[in-house]
Amino acid sequence: MSFALLFGFHGTIAQQQDKGLFQGVILDKESKIPLPFATVAVYDSEDKIIEGGITDDKGAFKIPISFGTYTILVEFMGYEAYKSDFLTLTRNNSPFDLGTIELSSSLSQLDEVTVQGEKPLMELSLDKRVFNVGEDLANAGRTTSDILMNLPSVTVDSQGNVRLRGSDNVRILVDGKPSGLVSFKGSQGLQQLPASMVERIEIITNPSARYEAEGMAGVINIILKKENNQGFNGSIEGIVGNPTNLGLSANLNYRHKKINWFINYGIAERKIIREGSLYQEAFGGDSLLITKQTVNGRLYTLDNNVRAGLDYYFNEKSVLTGSYLLRRSDATRITDIRYNDFLFTPENQQSYSLRRQEELEKEPNAEFLITYKRSFEEKGHELTTVLTFLDYWENSDQVFTENTFSPEGIPIPSRSLLQTSLNDEFEKQYLIQIDYTKPIGSEGKLETGLRSSFRNMENDFIVEEQDEQGNFNPLPGLDNIFLYQENIHALYSILGNKSNKLSYQGGLRAEYTDVKTTLVRTNEVNPRDYLNLFPSAHMTYNFNEENGLQLSYSRRVRRPFYNDLSPFMTFSDARNFFSGNPDLDPEFTDAIELGHIKYFEKGTVFSTLFYRNTTDKIERIRTVDNEGNATIRPENLLGEQSFGLEFATDYQIFPWWKIDFNMNFFYASVDGSNIQGNFTATTYSWNARQNSRFNFGNGITGQVRNNYEGRQRIAQGIRKGIFFMDLSGSKEVLKGKGTLVLNIADIFNSRRDRYILEGEGFFTEGNFLNVRRQINLSLNYRIGQ
Repeated sequence: MSFALLFGFHGTIAQQQDKGLFQGVILDKESKIPLPFATVAVYDSEDKIIEGGITDDKGAFKIPISFGTYTILVEFMGYEAYKSDFLTLTRNNSPFDLGTIELSSSLSQLDEVTVQGEKPLMELSLDKRVFNVGEDLANAGRTTSDILMNLPSVTVDSQGNVRLRGSDNVRILVDGKPSGLVSFKGSQGLQQLPASMVERIEIITNPSARYEAEGMAGVINIILKKENNQGFNGSIEGIVGNPTNLGLSANLNYRHKKINWFINYGIAERKIIREGSLYQEAFGGDSLLITKQTVNGRLYTLDNNVRAGLDYYFNEKSVLTGSYLLRRSDATRITDIRYNDFLFTPENQQSYSLRRQEELEKEPNAEFLITYKRSFEEKGHELTTVLTFLDYWENSDQVFTENTFSPEGIPIPSRSLLQTSLNDEFEKQYLIQIDYTKPIGSEGKLETGLRSSFRNMENDFIVEEQDEQGNFNPLPGLDNIFLYQENIHALYSILGNKSNKLSYQGGLRAEYTDVKTTLVRTNEVNPRDYLNLFPSAHMTYNFNEENGLQLSYSRRVRRPFYNDLSPFMTFSDARNFFSGNPDLDPEFTDAIELGHIKYFEKGTVFSTLFYRNTTDKIERIRTVDNEGNATIRPENLLGEQSFGLEFATDYQIFPWWKIDFNMNFFYASVDGSNIQGNFTATTYSWNARQNSRFNFGNGITGQVRNNYEGRQRIAQGIRKGIFFMDLSGSKEVLKGKGTLVLNIADIFNSRRDRYILEGEGFFTEGNFLNVRRQINLSLNYRIGQ
């Protein structure tokens, strides 16, 4: 990049002195990979060299030279040289664009040439961070949810919920767009996508107006694998693990001339074991009700994912892509809960109950996508159009049995229960998005676009209980149809420019939201619509190419989504019920960040200060009734003010040892006095992650990761600290075409979700191990790579 800027700068001066400019891009003919540091020489009609230069990291070159007639010679070690015909450069055709020049390898006479390169695990920049997850040994044989857990700034709780810098309101995209993988279940759907299908993940903590305003904490963009090299190439991976983790995945493509076919397929069978305990005191009138609860669960899943499509290249600047994704998950869940009930003291047991949940679940999910991208002659001048259709369905069939006994083990028939729950969920979403980028002047840029999405969701829900005559009757309030309709239309524009070392841009996004929820059987309709403006501003000052500073601002929103609004309660636990709140309002956040980055010869240092001011904050609140039954439901609090500090670095200590380190500290003041008069709290926590990667030679590498999530104050109590460690090792096999990886996640089984909650009339303490230690062995075989 530095060479391109240098030549561009000199070119500007040269043209002012009656000089012109030759420019172009040098690629490998077979792989289409750019060739950096290729030499470009300009010869006159007498075959004397007049001017020259080298290509940048993108294979581009710009050479200023006086007007005249010349030939161009391009040379690169290991490739056949290219020499042009005579070219005449005039004021009218400058800059003279030679377009793409493809060099052929001169090593074809060798039996085999193997060139292996390793991408950095983490690429840091001021506007986003990119993680090449395929280079992280700890991800082999695991899921996309596990990948996120291994990223700096990101935490994933044992239920699969994702937090970015301590906030659970993060927008997750797949290939830059909404996906059915993140729908009804939110980020939990990523537990069904194999890690081997993911190429890289981008984290953008303070997005510009170009991105959806949704996501208070920022955007996580998951990029799926897709090759486009000429010929047939790809990779195949097999996995075996304990507890049961059997999988096979393939990422293949074939490109011939203008058409590139690609397919990704993954199948995985998993067994997830869960255990935990809950202690609760409920103060009901003159009584103290004590419950000691133990949970043991087993989840068996069979997941299939297939994504296929093609790219059609009208030319190298115009490409049409069509793809289809089909995902199906079949699951069997068995959960056993024991409730030990006491009165006044833990020694005065009244009874105990045994409850079992048996669930069969099916989830088909389809996604259709058409994308057209047009690149114009001027560099950076682009038009992109995206059409998406999502079709999702989930069926859950559950049976609950519960039997109660005296302390001596004598059955109490009057308290026996047999319940069933049928739950069908449907979603259809249509999305159209158009983005246009146009350079202005020598350094400026205009971005504009529009986006419309239409989303319809339906939940048919019924819970029935068997009476003494053996008939099943619906439980009050648990037999209804919930409809959710959401239409969002957006328009944005961003203008940016550069002056010497200062780059700046300002943007504005307007979004109109129309949402309506309906409870069909009770005819409860709740429509709402609102128009909001979301400004953004980014200023970057580069002291030099290795040292930069950025100040940014954006306004973000968290709209209540389906699970937030659905009033239906989960029923697997007869003492702890989770439900939505149809009356929720959106929360809005103003976010400010100051970031600094410094590149060294052997590493990078990145640090950020951030501040967020949130109104109508959405928080899940726990209440307990006089009988000890808890309800957890989202509410709008008055607001929250938070700030934090993030620090990340990577460093090559020795050629065989590289480390990266990340630490986050955040503090928040929460005001929920609208819920309860004394409901205010300060929340603070910190987390750190350190990763060491060792290269022992002979194709053997090792990796050790330490993770710590500090004790965190939450609205109604504390979440205790968590420490866990992962260990991985790999060996190149099959003449360098294969990689064998062994990893152990959570070596000490220490990733426990521990918390204490206190509120009006109750005290609750929980300790759960929702995902236990996992050992995986995987083999990845590369074809034509």
